[in-house]
Amino acid sequence: MVKNYISHSLNVKVPLILGIWGGKGQGKTFQTELIFRAMGVEPVIMSAGELESEKAGEPGRLVRERYRTASQVIQNHGKMSCLMINDLDAGLGRFGNTQMTVNNQIIVGTLMNLSDNPTRVSIGQKWRDSDVTHRVPIIVTGNDFSTLYAPLIRDGRMEKFYWRPDREDIVNIVYQMYVKDGLSRNEVENIVDIFPNQALDFYGALRSRTYDQSILKWVHDIGGYEKLGEKLLKVRKDGKLPTFVPPKQTVEALLEAGRSLVKEQELIMSSRLSKEYMKNMDE
Repeated sequence: MVKNYISHSLNVKVPLILGIWGGKGQGKTFQTELIFRAMGVEPVIMSAGELESEKAGEPGRLVRERYRTASQVIQNHGKMSCLMINDLDAGLGRFGNTQMTVNNQIIVGTLMNLSDNPTRVSIGQKWRDSDVTHRVPIIVTGNDFSTLYAPLIRDGRMEKFYWRPDREDIVNIVYQMYVKDGLSRNEVENIVDIFPNQALDFYGALRSRTYDQSILKWVHDIGGYEKLGEKLLKVRKDGKLPTFVPPKQTVEALLEAGRSLVKEQELIMSSRLSKEYMKNMDE
């Protein structure tokens, strides 16, 4: 971010794009948003789902519009901004026999052009020499950048950062997740050690899973599942729903939730293996 904002005073080539990549559920987007909040950055955010359209050229135009929007945030609001594209490889990557569409090509070309000419961005209007935008850093996240078009991710255009949190990072992040629940750091370390080699989203799912029984009890208190739709959609407007009391988080409850999630993971893997086995038997 800083290098791009002071690039005019640096005698080096500064890549416009920062690619943050790593395993699934490792908190890439979450950590980035925390950094934005700490730095006072007002990002313009896109997702991979916006990188395809039935209209040829529309997603490429959208990228350029969002880039200019971020430039206007800098100019009009006086705040740092950037364009962030989540899960870029899901929208532009090549997997197996998937084909590259015209929109994929246009988006890749747009990002490459922005990297080479970050202050001259047209969205279709007549070209004006005075139409100069602010240089806006672009941050993209993904799981596997090897699926992207190679010239886009070359060093001059994209700076890559591989995010793979070690045990200390995971403990610190999980501890912040549970600090309001009163769990000590030692208890968090115990949970992380009992469920090693799990993505960060696993430890967030533990907390969500412990709410299940409390939510079922709350549903019973408001009249049972038969009247659930009526209560949630109509009574909510009147503010007459009973207050939901979150469960107290304990190590025992979190461990029980963790064991349940691990069983589900193992079931998915074993089901996949059994299908492969049956396929071979048919042959």
